[in-house]
Amino acid sequence: MRTGIAEMPLHYGKAPRWLFEKMVKLSRAIIEVAVIEKGANEFLRRISDPFWFQAFGSVLGFDWHSSGVTTTVCGAMKQGTKDISKELGIYFCGGKGGASRKTPVQIQKISERLAMNPIRLIYASKLSAKVDNTCVQDGYNLYHHMFIFTKDGNWSVIQQGMNPENHIARRYHWLSSNVKSYTCEPHTAICCERKQACLNMVALESKSSRNIVTTIAKEHPDQILKETKKILRMPTRHPVVNLDINPKYFHKILLKTYEQSPDNFEKLISIQGVGPKTIRALALIGELLYGETPSFRDPARYSFAHGGKDGYPFPVNKKTYNNSIAFLESAIKKAKIGQTDKLKALKRLTFI
Repeated sequence: MRTGIAEMPLHYGKAPRWLFEKMVKLSRAIIEVAVIEKGANEFLRRISDPFWFQAFGSVLGFDWHSSGVTTTVCGAMKQGTKDISKELGIYFCGGKGGASRKTPVQIQKISERLAMNPIRLIYASKLSAKVDNTCVQDGYNLYHHMFIFTKDGNWSVIQQGMNPENHIARRYHWLSSNVKSYTCEPHTAICCERKQACLNMVALESKSSRNIVTTIAKEHPDQILKETKKILRMPTRHPVVNLDINPKYFHKILLKTYEQSPDNFEKLISIQGVGPKTIRALALIGELLYGETPSFRDPARYSFAHGGKDGYPFPVNKKTYNNSIAFLESAIKKAKIGQTDKLKALKRLTFI
């Protein structure tokens, strides 16, 4: 049940058109086989595993350690399944850049067709992005968000952020069945190569800090700003606050939190306008005035079939790639009419 974070170096360029077209076909075939054999919810579980996702990208012939594997594989899955999503019972929403901002609208439209209430799904999409951008302040700004859900209402999130200083991308995975709390260890397993000090408000050890931050946010803004001014005059800056606080904007946000009086930390970060700077400032105030220290622990812990786009470990062999697509498509067609010999052969190869 591993979901979590993966880290990749930034690679420029994009997949050649001929390769992406094959990735679309092969990803479609693999997803169909996975759903036929294991069901839609099992596919969700596997796609939320960063190890499985990375291997999936390698099977499709994309770079094994490129930041582009996230956006390209997600794009291939979305395009490859768009005409069979109802049959599969799996729906892909969002994507890179501007496409990510269309996620709520896409969830809404699909839910209407399925006669489902979209509120819970839209909330999960928005809050997962808010957590990874605001509560896990590791220097990676999100630019890709894909929300995948089933007709049963289960969901998975694959999103990615970029660190402009070290040119490393970090991918975040979520799985609905593993999320016991949006604000306490929502990533059940992490995998990447680099760790660093960062404000981690969703760490288990940040529980007291989350509580005091929520309490402070409900106090009158004038009192909070009075204490903030004292902190900003300190000669040594605390690592939580690496940017000056704009008193005018800070007051505006605090007035909103004061008026809405959130019951818990999850409701606090759900308030529009409460972003990284607000949380950093409140965490600092909570530590200096009340002694509740937040966690600075980075949440990160520490297969090739068709080659790779850049020729590593070997160039993509088009003939082999076409044969793989043809084999899977044939297996899927036969499985739908009860002939499962090819799928059983795949299972013996532990392909699925």
